[in-house]
Amino acid sequence: MSNIQKTLSIIKPDAVERNLSEEIKNEFKINNFNILKEKKVKITKSEAEKFYQVHQTKPFYNDLCDYLSSGPIVVMILEKDDAVLENRKLMGATDPKKAEEGTLRKKFGISIDKNSVHGSDSIENAKQEIEFFFKD
Repeated sequence: MSNIQKTLSIIKPDAVERNLSEEIKNEFKINNFNILKEKKVKITKSEAEKFYQVHQTKPFYNDLCDYLSSGPIVVMILEKDDAVLENRKLMGATDPKKAEEGTLRKKFGISIDKNSVHGSDSIENAKQEIEFFFKD
């Protein structure tokens, strides 16, 4: 039985800056994700604060918001069976040093903060995050 889901993926400022967007999108295609929609945007710090609201009590919240709003990002809606979990697996651990070989963060991430990609961590968050960037 198929379990087609949508999830949000963000190619973060560090990867966009290093011109890795096409290479990262290619990784999604190789791994059988459909990229339903995509756009390059630059968000403000207050938009980043809204986007990362779930993390607002955490010590890294402010840096995270500064970082996401520091340069252009590419936001995408990905679709696949179990898209949320599959994207998490493909991204790898938050810290690129701890990420498994072959994962996006292992290949492209610079540091725990500049780890090149974001992906929704649950079906509920995927819905909210997609809505955030792709209000019809």
